[in-house]
Amino acid sequence: MKDTLIIVNPASGAGRTGRGWPAAAGRLNDAGLDFDFVMTSCPGEAIELSRVAVGEGRPLIVAAGGDGTINEVVNGFFEAGERLASDSRFGVLPTGTGGDFRRTMGFPQDPAEAAAIFRSGRTRLIDAGRVTCTAAGGGPVVRYFVNIADAGIGGDVVARVNNGRRLINGELTFTLAALLTLLRWRNKPMTVAIDGVKRELVAQQVVVANCQYFGGGMRVAPRAIPDDGLLDIVIAGDMGTWENLRGLSEIRKGAHLDSGNPKISHSLAKRVEVSSPEFVRVDTDGEQPGLLPAVFEVMPAALEVVCP
Repeated sequence: MKDTLIIVNPASGAGRTGRGWPAAAGRLNDAGLDFDFVMTSCPGEAIELSRVAVGEGRPLIVAAGGDGTINEVVNGFFEAGERLASDSRFGVLPTGTGGDFRRTMGFPQDPAEAAAIFRSGRTRLIDAGRVTCTAAGGGPVVRYFVNIADAGIGGDVVARVNNGRRLINGELTFTLAALLTLLRWRNKPMTVAIDGVKRELVAQQVVVANCQYFGGGMRVAPRAIPDDGLLDIVIAGDMGTWENLRGLSEIRKGAHLDSGNPKISHSLAKRVEVSSPEFVRVDTDGEQPGLLPAVFEVMPAALEVVCP
């Protein structure tokens, strides 16, 4: 058993990860990385593969794919609401559609550069988020995230991306999905409690961020720091369709928090509770564990990541 295990999702990036894996593996080998790899065959399998690797005490477990693959591999480091006892570290070889976690963390897409980082062993201890929400079939479900979770329109955008065609890159895929979703979206009545302080509002979405980007490069939480022990909460209130369309460029640049728009708020928190009388999806790193009501909590210094 080698120190490094790479969990490869061949379906990520509309199949580009699988098609490009032989070349990527060759470049990793040429760069001096000694590793095992395993291919996933269905959604959710990366969680179990990662959990087994953590139980075996593999020193480095790498996710090769997009943000959804990263989320699954990260979830293998946790169980029953807690981080599994292990010295295993986490790494990323980004090859998928979104690429939002890598934007904050600075992971290279070139396999040779990634191999150099994995071999260097430089690590950063970052926070994770834990969300407890309602499964589609009823009952509670617990999911962990390292990038961004949200409740509202973001879940519908992700559903459209996951069920539709992938375009030439993640930015175009998510932008088109967001535009199509905005045309039919209706804002929802929500109750939001941020560290116990409750407010009632009509909202487009509640974003709970550990890192800065989502939706294929939208810098929705530009002030988020993944190792500050806090979650950044960005709430978009009762915004109209044209208001949203005008604001997309501001969000992509991360300028919306300084725009003076009273319908956008930002705060820091350790725990956020969100509920709605209507059907509202919850999204975690591009995966969809369930629906509101949901509780989002920070898990400080929960994951050791090999990174630049």
